[in-house]
Formats: sequence, structure tokens, C-alpha cells
Amino acid sequence: MSKITHTLTATLTKALLVGACSLGVAMTANAAPTSNTTSITKSSPVFLGDGGNYPFSEAVRVGDTLYMSGQIGFKNGKLVKGGVKAETKQALDNIHETLLKYGYQKSDIVKCMAMLTDMDDFDDFNKVYKAELTKPYPVRSAFGVAELAAGASVEVECIATK
Repeated sequence: MSKITHTLTATLTKALLVGACSLGVAMTANAAPTSNTTSITKSSPVFLGDGGNYPFSEAVRVGDTLYMSGQIGFKNGKLVKGGVKAETKQALDNIHETLLKYGYQKSDIVKCMAMLTDMDDFDDFNKVYKAELTKPYPVRSAFGVAELAAGASVEVECIATK
């Protein structure tokens, strides 16, 4: 072996050993968890209540978030009389009852979706909505729809979190 080849081989071997040792030190240093490590936990959904004769859950809790099924103005198994204002009030009362049942408050609501069969009722809906919820209001979407279950004029679906 020539002197150049021998020197080159020795230099490469030394570099590989230094690199391997450095890698081992880095692996050892990173192997122990630190206090700054953020752990992400996945929470399985918990299905709550049932829709009675209908194929849905009343709510689903994932972690601290409660996803509620839409509510219409049903009371004692019948749609309340009085139009969109009465139905909106009853739908929001039903949402409040669901929230309380699972340990939440109206102030925990972060998102609502409103569906109205007549967008001309939007102002009346908003009057009741403002009276039932307080600032800061949840984010919200509102849609005009052709029909709702049981001939309802309005349906409201909400998400709450702690």
C-alpha cells in the first residue's frame, strides 16, 4: 500500500469513527424525553344519548368538544306552534338542555349552524338568537333550505368546548 493510500485510509477511518461517536452521543442526548416535549393525545369519540326512533346520537364528545345533533322546535314530541320565533326559542332551549346534561353551558358554544326554510325569517331568527345567547357570540353559518324534518321552519346545530 502506498503512503498516500495509507494516509487516506487512516483519515477516512478516523472520520468515520468520529462521525459514529458523534452520532451515538447525539442519539443518547436525544433519547431521553425533555420537559419541553409536547405530547399529542387522541381521544376516542364518546357517543351520547340517542335519537329515540331515529338513527343518530344526541351528541358526540371528543376530548373536551361536544358535537350536538341539530335541534328543531320540538317539545313533548311535537313541533311548537307560533312560527319561526317560537321554534327558534324551543330549539335553543333543547340545545341548552343537551349542554347541561353533558356538563356544558351556553357560554361553551363555539359554533352554530342554522337552517331556515324561509330566509325572510332571518331577522326574526336573529332576534331570538341574540336574546338566548350572549357576546361573544359563537361563529355561525346560516342556510336557506327547502325542507326540514317534521315541517319545522328552523333547525340549529351547535358545537361546544371547554
